[in-house]
Amino acid sequence: MKKEIRLVALDMDGTLFNQESRISEADQAAILRITGNGAEVAISTGRPYAGLPVPDLLAIGIRYAITTNGAAVYRLADRQCLASDCMEPGIVTPVIDELQKKSIHIDAFIDGDCYCPVACRPGIDRLDMPESIRRYIRETRTFVPDLAAFIRERRLPVQKMTLNFYPLPDGSFGHRSEVMALLSACPAVTWLSGGYHNLEFTRSGVTKGTGLRFLCEYLKIDMEQTMACGDTQNDMDILKTAGIGVAMGNATPEIREIADYVTLSNEESGVAHAISRFL
Repeated sequence: MKKEIRLVALDMDGTLFNQESRISEADQAAILRITGNGAEVAISTGRPYAGLPVPDLLAIGIRYAITTNGAAVYRLADRQCLASDCMEPGIVTPVIDELQKKSIHIDAFIDGDCYCPVACRPGIDRLDMPESIRRYIRETRTFVPDLAAFIRERRLPVQKMTLNFYPLPDGSFGHRSEVMALLSACPAVTWLSGGYHNLEFTRSGVTKGTGLRFLCEYLKIDMEQTMACGDTQNDMDILKTAGIGVAMGNATPEIREIADYVTLSNEESGVAHAISRFL
């Protein structure tokens, strides 16, 4: 017998989005069908609120979003932040000071928006990711001269940091191992990879899974009545937390291994396939 699934949490890049950062017609129809029948569908993403196609999501009945790997949960219609768990400036700015000494792309997600050092702008075209993602970065970032100083002077709490690395001729990514060591030495943060060889970090203990727990409490939905779909390391905790964890067909091996079910890929409307399978 199928469980009664009342809440479906969907990652975006590599899950709900295809390579063109679009939602397939089949996925749209499946989501609209279940939201029309009373189920909730929420976004579960590493992106900030400003990186969400809000009108498109509202049109298919999606009302909530777990953003920035669980650091902030929003009501989509009015951008109301329902819960947040951010890094204090004193935690994050010393790390950014060190990161800005290296040739890497740095993003800070703050209050639903995204800020990036001006020095990173010329390197966006060098990032190893689909052009649709590079275009999203170019269109949603506010560029500042010194990111650490910007945060420190305004005392801004940071929802999440995302670091992307430039590919080298030997197939490796510049400074990635050094940054992993730097983050590992900082117990105040939780770090992982969200795809395209990046590294992302939030306050220690914050994950998409903690965001799902909050949203279930807010909506009075039992955790066993949830399903989550994802494809990369930043989806691991929410797939373990949800009643049913679904890995996309294009998911990394570690995500496929811990999932309850592996659906089709994001290019094959895997979300619609999972919805048909479990709802």
